[in-house]
Amino acid sequence: MLKKICLGAALAWTGNIIYLCLIKASELPQITIPYIDKYVHAVFHFVFSLLWFYAFRFSFKTVRRVKLLSIVFVMSLVFGIAIELFQTYLTVTRNGDAVDVLANSTGALLAILTIQILNKKFNCK
Repeated sequence: MLKKICLGAALAWTGNIIYLCLIKASELPQITIPYIDKYVHAVFHFVFSLLWFYAFRFSFKTVRRVKLLSIVFVMSLVFGIAIELFQTYLTVTRNGDAVDVLANSTGALLAILTIQILNKKFNCK
């Protein structure tokens, strides 16, 4: 049951990222905090990485944690680059940004560090 919940949450979060990153920019709330979009990208990929790690963890119990973390990081990186390319080539109101890819990667790395720290603190196997 937990396996299905984690997979559903990961898929739903991924869908939300796609939707929010590809809708018209004018449909998004205008917030005047400097670099807020970079923080949003980092949070998107932080949660993306956490959800996909646990979805995979419950599905592939025999695969080592380090391998799953590597897969999730690469997945987040590729997904983030794909979104930026989609913004550039498939929309007329959005533009891809290399700094967004850096923010995405930062969020994914923070998720991986969080998982490692929690694992160490709670001595999870």
